[in-house]
Parts: sequence; structure tokens; C-alpha cells
Amino acid sequence: MKRKPYLLPVIAVLFLCGCTMAPQYTRPDAPVPSEWPKGAAYAEIKIGASEQAASELPWTEFITDERLHKIIETALNNNRDLRVAALNVEKMKAMYGIGVASLLPTVNALGSLSKAGVPADLSQSGSASTTERYDASIGITSWEVDFFGRIRSLKDKALEEFMATDQARLSTKIMLISSVTQAYLAVAANREALQLVSKTLESQETGYKLIQKRYDVGMISELDLRQAQSQVDIARGDVANYTQLTAQSENALNLLVASPVPQDLLPADLSSVRPPREISAGLSSELLLNRPDILATEYQLKAANANIGAARAAFFPRVILTGAAGSASVELSGLFNPGSFAWSFAPQIIMPIFDARTWFAYRVTKIDRDIAVAQYEKSIQTAFREVADALAVKGTIDRQIEAQLSLVNALSVAYRLSLARYDKGIDGYLSVLVAQRSFYGAQKGLIALHFARFNNAVTLYKALGGGYK
Repeated sequence: MKRKPYLLPVIAVLFLCGCTMAPQYTRPDAPVPSEWPKGAAYAEIKIGASEQAASELPWTEFITDERLHKIIETALNNNRDLRVAALNVEKMKAMYGIGVASLLPTVNALGSLSKAGVPADLSQSGSASTTERYDASIGITSWEVDFFGRIRSLKDKALEEFMATDQARLSTKIMLISSVTQAYLAVAANREALQLVSKTLESQETGYKLIQKRYDVGMISELDLRQAQSQVDIARGDVANYTQLTAQSENALNLLVASPVPQDLLPADLSSVRPPREISAGLSSELLLNRPDILATEYQLKAANANIGAARAAFFPRVILTGAAGSASVELSGLFNPGSFAWSFAPQIIMPIFDARTWFAYRVTKIDRDIAVAQYEKSIQTAFREVADALAVKGTIDRQIEAQLSLVNALSVAYRLSLARYDKGIDGYLSVLVAQRSFYGAQKGLIALHFARFNNAVTLYKALGGGYK
């Protein structure tokens, strides 16, 4: 079968319109080691059978506390930051739609009326006259045929920016889940510390009353009395401090959830919180490349790469088509009569000769691409550091808790013995004071370590891009 020659220009146009002058994208090498750090801090890190890769574990399975589930779900529905992130995705989707539509011609319907007065010396009849013209047409106005891919590169840039915004939304979601969980744990830790300092205050007040009676009958000196009073005052200050911290942590949680959290959903202490599920960081750091915030920076890099194509195409000719077809007549009643058909076709080609701005614009796009590469590499380095820090805590926190628990038990016995020796008159009250302060500080330290263990599990989940799949 013989090919029809008039199809060749059409095929050529379609082929040329499909090209782009953007450089081929190549993902930069990750500027971090391929394996996680090793050493004393990571010696006890093992991948157990119960552990699962964070990227494959949805938050609903990672978070095992049912009350916390309800709070997170409320936050996902109400949080304003997440709502703004979702709206930004819709905005960039619309911007991408504009980029796609720019490849298509714009068709307009046009109706016009023109009147002109012609003076006698310019009229062919030798007398003044008035001319009228009525037009009705459908046409294409200034449609650029994208031979060198300028518009297509801008469309690709808009697509990559849309994808980056969507990954930023997912990153915001992961951040919100982890922030709500950490705020929930902070409420639990502060409430547990408040219970501790309140009990300590009660104990100190009881001890102070006994010492006051001894002082009143002259059994002890005023020094012992004032030392006991100082402990009461310290405990009172701690109660006020942790009452404040508890209220502030609840306020922070309410802000994240965007509504007051019911009291029955709040934990009484850390022991009432079900710990999150154990997760694994895997054997390779390559999984960081799929973390949403890193994917967002990579899409921004691809957008900068596509923008180079648009800047390159600006050096080549631009073909712009304008045309219309319709009806014209000197009378409105004759506008659509036979023989009134009118048409126009006005192709235009713009050939750049010299425009220094084009060269500088091209240079700017290349620099933007280099900046995007640096930002992409920095995001990987930051993510690697976040995971490495979390793994260091995971590898040592259990040993810290074990040592702290042993210290609490030892100081508890020391405090009890020093109190007994004071009651028998063997030692002064100063030994009781020192032992009590040490025991009290060790108890607060143990609460802080339990909070750090829970909090670090959430941090590791977030740093690994938990649930992004």
C-alpha cells in the first residue's frame, strides 16, 4: 500500500512535539555509607523475628495503644498543617493541569461589529459614507507549536513539583503521627513525675512534722529542723513545676489534635501506655531514598532538571499559529447567508537572534539544578544522621535503664538505713538529707529514661519513613 504524502508532515509534527531538550536525569549517588554505623553503641542491635521494617509497617500496627489510636485519628482529621499540605497538593495538581493544557490550542468564538466613517475626499463615490462589518467566527489564537519541547519541559516541571508536594504531604502526615505520639508520651511522663513529687512532698511534710515535735521538746537542733524544711520547700516547688509541665504537654497535644483531648483518653503514667511495636532499620541505608521528604527533594531536583530543557528551547525558533473561520457581512441579516464564508490564517515564527537574558536564564536553571542536587544530598545525610542517632539510643537505652533501676534500688536501701541511723541518734540529719536527695533524683532519672525509650522508638519509626509504603 502506498503511503499518502500528506501524512508525513503530520507525523513529523507529532514526532517533534513529543521531544524535549531537558538533560537525561540521573539520580545522584547517596553521600552516606551503604550500611548503618557499627560500634559499642550498636553492638546489641539485632533484627529479631518480631521486628518488621518500618517502611512496611502502617502506623495502626506500629502504635499498639488503643487510646492513642483514637487521638491520632482525630488529629489526622483535624490538624491544620496536614490540611494545608493536602490543599497544596490540590493546588499543584491544578498547576500541572495548566501545564498540560498549554500544549493544546485555545479555541474561541468571536463576534464583532465595526463601523467606520469615510470622508468625501477618501470615498470612491466622492461623498461621505459610513461602512459597517459584521463578523462571527471560531478560531485559534496564538497557539505555540511545541517543536523543541519548551512547553513540554514546563509541563514536566509542574508534574515533578506536584509529585514533590504530594510526598511533602505524606511526610507531614508521618511527622504529625510521631508528634502526637511523642506529645502523648510526654503527658504520661509528666503525670508520672507529678505523682512522684506529690508523694515525695507528702513524705517530706510527714517527716517535717515529726522533726518539728522533736525540736519543740529540745531533742534536736534548729539546723535539723531547717534542713527538713528545705526538703519540703524543694518538693513543693517540684510539684508546682510538674503541674505546669503537665498542663503545657496537654496543651501541646491539644494543638496537634486541633481539639481538646478527652481526659479519659489521656494516660495516667508511662506504665499505662502500651509500648509501640519493635521495628527494624534493615541492613542497608539505601531504604532512606524512599523516605517521603527525600523523595520530595528528588522530585524538586527533577523539576529543576526539566526547567533546563525549557531554558534550552528558548534558544530555538518558536512557531505560533493564529487562525479563524466564520462568516462576514456588511449587514447583520446577511451574516450567515451563502457566500459569506470568511477565513484567516496567520502563522508566525520568532527566531531569536540576540537576547542576553536568555543566556543568563539558562545559566540560572543550571545553578538551580546544582542547588537542588546539594539539597537532595543534604537531606539524605540528615536522614542518615537521624537514624544513626536513634539506633545509638536503641542500642544503649536498655543498659541505661537497667543501671538506673539498680541505682534506684540501692539508693532506696541507703535512704532507709540512713533514716534508721538518724532515728537511733547514730548519724546527723545531713546524711538523711543527702540520701533522700540522691534517691529522689534517681527516681526522676528512671522516669526520664523510660520516656526516652518510648520516645526513641517513635523517632526511629519516623526517621525510617514509617509506613510510607
